[in-house]
Amino acid sequence: MQIGTEFPPQTFQVTRADLVRYAGASGDFNPIHWSDRVATSVGLPGVIAHGMLTMALAGQAVARWVGGTASIVEYSTRFANPVVVPDDDKGTEVVVTGVVKKQLEDGLMQIDIAATCRGEKVLGAAKALVRGR
Repeated sequence: MQIGTEFPPQTFQVTRADLVRYAGASGDFNPIHWSDRVATSVGLPGVIAHGMLTMALAGQAVARWVGGTASIVEYSTRFANPVVVPDDDKGTEVVVTGVVKKQLEDGLMQIDIAATCRGEKVLGAAKALVRGR
């Protein structure tokens, strides 16, 4: 990896079924993640994916780029916008891209990550520190 290396985009399909599975695994059964009625009543455009699920998808992309989770030393992000998941079999797509921004001490590399859904940024200030290969 060198500064400026751009990683190929990875696309993740997110469906309502995925939200149900994630709710079961995480224990987060907040109805904004499964009920359009509740989600819209609190001002959301519809059912949204769990923020931590979105973060995990971006983390999965980084792990694929760098050859596994053992190379990831640190990973952080902010939630910029919700991932709205329609009530159909197709769901929505989250697209994750990344670029090596700088080399740090001890051979660590900083990867800046971008995650979008329908062209809108869903994660902000996302970055990972990884051991260089």
